[in-house]
Amino acid sequence: MTSSTALRFFSAQDADPHALDGERVVVIGFGNLGRAIAHNLRDAGVAQLVIGNIADEYAQQARAEQFEVLPIAEAAAGADVAFILIPDEVIPEVFEADIAPNLKAGSAILFASGYNLAYELIHPPKGVDVLLLAPRMGGELARERFLNKQGYVAYVSVEQDASGKALKRLLGMAYAVGVLYAGALELDAKREADLDLLVEQTVGAALGVAIMSTYDLGVEAGIPPEAMVLEMYMDGEMETVFRTFRERGFYRASYTHGPTAMYGGYVRTMQLMQSDLAAKFRETLEEIQSGGFAQQFQAERSAGYPALTMAEQMASGDNPFVQPVFEAEARVRSALKIS
Repeated sequence: MTSSTALRFFSAQDADPHALDGERVVVIGFGNLGRAIAHNLRDAGVAQLVIGNIADEYAQQARAEQFEVLPIAEAAAGADVAFILIPDEVIPEVFEADIAPNLKAGSAILFASGYNLAYELIHPPKGVDVLLLAPRMGGELARERFLNKQGYVAYVSVEQDASGKALKRLLGMAYAVGVLYAGALELDAKREADLDLLVEQTVGAALGVAIMSTYDLGVEAGIPPEAMVLEMYMDGEMETVFRTFRERGFYRASYTHGPTAMYGGYVRTMQLMQSDLAAKFRETLEEIQSGGFAQQFQAERSAGYPALTMAEQMASGDNPFVQPVFEAEARVRSALKIS
């Protein structure tokens, strides 16, 4: 596990380019990220590469793209290194039934999220390496950045070293999939999972509520819906704000705005800081860290995803609640040729 005082950053020079030589690498799951990872591994020269997948359209796609595809249990049994890239909430069932019983001693399993390890939804065998390689990028961009040799950031961690070469394998995989063109930060599975969920459920949720509320208020005040969606996200200004956060730093980015924006933002931020927002965020973090959210999501899956289905319906263009926003976006795209 990673100590809070001993964080390490890794780059390409830390990896052995031959770390995977002679290793049979299995990608379990050929979805969005799995497909990108598989293609990156093949282009990196991994000779023994297999896809483990159920018999579905993803397996068909993998075969069409000239990958060897096996049932998950069979693929796991032959793996020296297995990268598990199926949805978090599905992993416990598949891991217990098809992966764990078939792993050979001294092999390695990698996870793209610390979720199942952090909240003890799975219990890996003692005789295998347990590794975290968590890209901070979706599959499409992970593939694009690999091809452009830009790389993409990931969190990495050795959670269990049974072979004596766990770190070598981990950095070899990070190198092969393109992460180390950019770099990786060592962060253990528990903190990676806590961090991922915390940002999704605080910053993400608050931003969503802010956009929805501001849209309604602006339209009520007589501002055209087209102007609202343009100003908040369609004109690209918000993208430049986040890019400036990255390039200059969160606080220094304030200097790129004019005095009016800087003053107004400061005043309203101070007001919001006096609200109960921070307390709500703390409650969210406590629920995440305790494993309560993970248990809630597993129950959601067992019940057939009722809340998730409602969320998907709410985000659909056919939903009357969001229809005005969809229509405003469509008019802006048509008028300004925004793709």
